[in-house]
Amino acid sequence: MNFEKILISGELVKRYKRFFVDVKIKSKVITAHCPNTGSMMGLLNKGNKVWISESNNPKRKLKYTLQIIEDKKAKIGINTHLTNKIALESLKNNLINEFKNLEDIQQEVKFGDETRFDFLVKKNNKQIFIEVKNVTLSRNKGVAEFPDAVTSRGLKHIRELLKAKEKGYEIYLLFVIQRDDCNKFAIASDIDSEYNKMIEEAVKKELNILCYDCKFSSKGIKLNKKINFKI
Repeated sequence: MNFEKILISGELVKRYKRFFVDVKIKSKVITAHCPNTGSMMGLLNKGNKVWISESNNPKRKLKYTLQIIEDKKAKIGINTHLTNKIALESLKNNLINEFKNLEDIQQEVKFGDETRFDFLVKKNNKQIFIEVKNVTLSRNKGVAEFPDAVTSRGLKHIRELLKAKEKGYEIYLLFVIQRDDCNKFAIASDIDSEYNKMIEEAVKKELNILCYDCKFSSKGIKLNKKINFKI
């Protein structure tokens, strides 16, 4: 997933009202959009190096968007709107071992009356739903965690995936770890014990869990390697 322009580097001043961040670029402080509704736990230390993108859209209220934060020498992609783009390019380019040579890829596919899954793919005549989750949290060295806050939405997605399983679909949760410093993945059970319990029950019912980290460059972000996960 390539950025339209080369990113601009700066220093984090603060995040506030959830969707706003102040960033210092040289001697000037600008306000940028923060495209992440999560807590961003552990990432918001004043002085952290950040990278922002600039938009040419004159209708935008904020010209800049926060894209990457560097914390303890690790790069973390915080833009949740890019997660599905990263996943889509990975599916198209055979970067996910489990989904190579797909016969069809559909996005935002409706299931039931109130649910849309991120992807419906077809392989060997099997219909497979994939729900994608963005991961930024790491409290212990080398270990990525999800969620960083209680997630009722995440619970709903698991319940709906299990309903899809009953109708004959294969079901996957793909955790896209937008970090370059982790080699393990875990559910943050102390943050959301109900989500952890639901994951454990769903895996027994053949929910497949995939975790991949990301690689960062001056041009963009792409899926990198598979990360270990154990219940």
